[in-house]
Amino acid sequence: MRLRLSPAAGMDFSECYGDTVSSVAAVARSGCRRRVRRLIKRGFSVDGRDNRGWNALHEAAAAGSRECAQDILAAAKAAGSSSSFVNSVTHEGESACYLAAQRGHLSLVRLLITAQADINQLTNDLSCPLYAAVDGGYQQIVELLVSEGAEVNRTHTASCWSCLHQAVYKGYKEIVQILVNVCNLEALDDHKITPLFVAAQYGRQECLEILVNAGANVNTQAADLATPLLISSQEGHQACVDFLLERGADPNLCCSHDWFQLPIHAAAASGHIGVLRRLIAATDRVCDGGDGLVSPLYVAIENQQSSSVELLLEEGYSPDAQDCSKILGITTPLTYALCYTSNTP
Repeated sequence: MRLRLSPAAGMDFSECYGDTVSSVAAVARSGCRRRVRRLIKRGFSVDGRDNRGWNALHEAAAAGSRECAQDILAAAKAAGSSSSFVNSVTHEGESACYLAAQRGHLSLVRLLITAQADINQLTNDLSCPLYAAVDGGYQQIVELLVSEGAEVNRTHTASCWSCLHQAVYKGYKEIVQILVNVCNLEALDDHKITPLFVAAQYGRQECLEILVNAGANVNTQAADLATPLLISSQEGHQACVDFLLERGADPNLCCSHDWFQLPIHAAAASGHIGVLRRLIAATDRVCDGGDGLVSPLYVAIENQQSSSVELLLEEGYSPDAQDCSKILGITTPLTYALCYTSNTP
């Protein structure tokens, strides 16, 4: 139901059903308040939709046209449809509040909240104003929405990320600092990965420190048993590795369902020498010869990381190590190295 019909609505269907925006929406996009008022006074609809389902309020919100939005909301209120109109959505499920938050228009978000916008309204792809503001790095909007009671622990996107996951991924430390006070620090995505794991994976050291200081578990394990220490070792994030070890991350926690993999194996396989050196000092040497275990020399050789092999040998890791014929089909690291050498053209 449209709030007001244009004078030509009985004949001109392009006003509401064309591929272009309605007259009021087009002017709202430009931010010309005087022209918006003139069109409303002449009886043009503020709820005419284009082929995306956008109306004049959506255009004003996306463009940051606060004054235009005020007049559009006033017209809706005069027509008795203010509460439903402010929460009307596009074909993608985007409300005016979502569009304003997504684009960083703080004053518009405030205006829409005053007009009773639903700040927890989900889009078709399960986003919401808070998630959009987090994704864009709009700290003040995040603060406003949190203070207004936005749901902070809901999951978004196909990967089930929370707002805290996304803030950490983007490296927005100021927003992370806001969210750690209200969010579940151990929120899990579809692979049972926490925000702290994301920080370790992408080398977001400052975010990592905020999370740990807030009480996040440094030894959390993903669905495949990978730990933050393992993933940061694999990616070569030296500062994150050092910090995690200082704050109690266990270098001897098995990180695989399939075999006895530790962070030291990840560092050796990736050739991150600084990380590997740090882990050699921290890791229990039982992995070098224990029955049913796997020496990091095996993975260093398999991945042709000669620098890793040299360092491990210098530090006393044995070229004989343990018999891994049941796990890898090879008896010793030396045998493995000889096999690679003989197969190299």
